[in-house]
Amino acid sequence: MGKAFELIAGFVTAPSTTFTALTMATGSSLTVRNAPLGSDVRLLQCWSDQQTAGNIRIRSPKLHDNVQGIRLFSVASEVEPLFPMGSYEKLIPQDVLVIEMTGSATGGDIESFVALMYYSDLPGADARLISPEEAIRRMSHIVTIENTLALGTAGGFSGEEAINAEFDLLKANTDYAQVGYSLSSECSCVRWRGAETGMLGVGGPGNELRKMMTSEWFILLSRAYQLPLIPVFNSANKGAVLLDGVQDENGTDVTVTSIFYELGMPK
Repeated sequence: MGKAFELIAGFVTAPSTTFTALTMATGSSLTVRNAPLGSDVRLLQCWSDQQTAGNIRIRSPKLHDNVQGIRLFSVASEVEPLFPMGSYEKLIPQDVLVIEMTGSATGGDIESFVALMYYSDLPGADARLISPEEAIRRMSHIVTIENTLALGTAGGFSGEEAINAEFDLLKANTDYAQVGYSLSSECSCVRWRGAETGMLGVGGPGNELRKMMTSEWFILLSRAYQLPLIPVFNSANKGAVLLDGVQDENGTDVTVTSIFYELGMPK
């Protein structure tokens, strides 16, 4: 089956106390992708990056209700998962979600929302995803690669560069499992994408303080949801393994340390 794992993002500008619909980042959509009916489609996790505390509302006639749906509260500068880890919302292919936010009333302030989607069978996709157990059995070395992303000020994804743009360290024709990352500064999210993910972005919260969470982010997700969610990239494609992120209007650059396991034969 064609597994797919996707990070989507959107933002609002100075919504104040009025629930305001997201403007989606380029490449992101609130329309659930067209997977086969009856296949496993999940909203796994979500979070926000807010400059003022506010609410998030996720609704659809196909969720519990279309009035409040899933209503969440997020405080300022806490880029943390909002669902209990391991809990998820089942989605229906081609349903259109309505996601709205409240937050800062200051002109120009950008408040961002990010979600992780999982598809058990998405036509045209076949992401290379493995379990923590397989990653550990095959691990030869821990490898870290640093990239400094020049993130923009307009919301949405920006700062894209290849994984080998600053340090070209990967061995030829070798698989690497990405288990986590760490950050120098807060942002809404960081993501990685390449041929191995079907060019759909995978990623996590832009939290620079919770390194115990981000350093094993994909391991945590895999164990919480009992799914193989650790992406594997091959060094042959290193020039096309791309990183970017989402930042608010302040445009703070972020240094990302990607944490990989070099994979060999199972031990």
